[in-house]
Amino acid sequence: MDAIENNEIRTEAVDFSFGELLNLHKDGEIVIRPEYQRLFRWSNEQRSRLIESILLKLPIPPIFLIEDNEGVLELIDGLQRTSSVIQFMDHDAIEEPELILEGCDILDDLNGMKFEDFATSIRLGLKRTPIRAIIIKKSGSDFVKYEMFKRLNTGGSLLAPQEIRNCSCRMISGGADFYTRLQSLASHSGFVTATNRIPETDREQRADEELVLRFFAVEQYRDHFSGNVREWLDAYMEEILFEEDQSHIFNEDHFRYFFDFIADKFGDSAFSRWRDGSATGRLAPAYFEAVCGALSPRFKELTDRSPEDLQATLNNAFEDEEFRDATGPGANSKMKMEARIEVVGKHFFPE
Repeated sequence: MDAIENNEIRTEAVDFSFGELLNLHKDGEIVIRPEYQRLFRWSNEQRSRLIESILLKLPIPPIFLIEDNEGVLELIDGLQRTSSVIQFMDHDAIEEPELILEGCDILDDLNGMKFEDFATSIRLGLKRTPIRAIIIKKSGSDFVKYEMFKRLNTGGSLLAPQEIRNCSCRMISGGADFYTRLQSLASHSGFVTATNRIPETDREQRADEELVLRFFAVEQYRDHFSGNVREWLDAYMEEILFEEDQSHIFNEDHFRYFFDFIADKFGDSAFSRWRDGSATGRLAPAYFEAVCGALSPRFKELTDRSPEDLQATLNNAFEDEEFRDATGPGANSKMKMEARIEVVGKHFFPE
């Protein structure tokens, strides 16, 4: 019972009008952080239908905010709803284009309209429409706040796993600094070149940042892998975040030197399937794990070899029957991950 009481989160339920949310945002009393969620994952039609729903007086799900040490509220769930309405009422407030309604299928006459086109009574009615806000008070423990955000945004969520990690780690003291370091590594030129084959849709969901986390997890945490990549990376990040001293976790120089080496010797072809002697298709995470796990500890031994020689060696490794067996069905197992890494290592370091 003591554990329950010690970890209890204090919350407060408040009904804000959308006009109040707009004013609080303008005054800096409510922070809408783009790094929490991509600001406009929703299409114009989805935003327009939300406005239509509000005008039809349909119920709107609550939003969640967290109170920081200064009493400022940060929006952690409900960004799409809140930002869509603010954009419609005052697009300059969030530096977005004016929202012109489209795709409304119940009130057809709304299509093509913008906020100023409505009668004053309707504009005021929209501004005065309440939405329930659950405020998480600043006295709650970091761990419980972290878990709460994860649970709010897992299961049926439009957020990708790395987007949830980006947001949830900010519930923890020092978490924003941790994620800033991770983002800095994801923008390093060698890494950007080496991971150029990430599909753009995946990159929009922070797949590049997830690969940075995955690189260090392969180096430091692969003994804990049990087949579920999402849970493995969550657990690795949590172990970092709840350490008192995080400074030793990422060897950032090693990361940069390694991906400069990869970019120089392989371009963007190190982590993709090969066909007829050249890389083809998108970046494959299983190949990324295999190459990073095998080469990262010893890549300095390979720096004198030519790109052509190294690329031929990599092609041979990927064509190896043992490697193929370890990347087929059931590839997400600790045994097959280790097998992939071992095969690549055997080809590059045959002694």
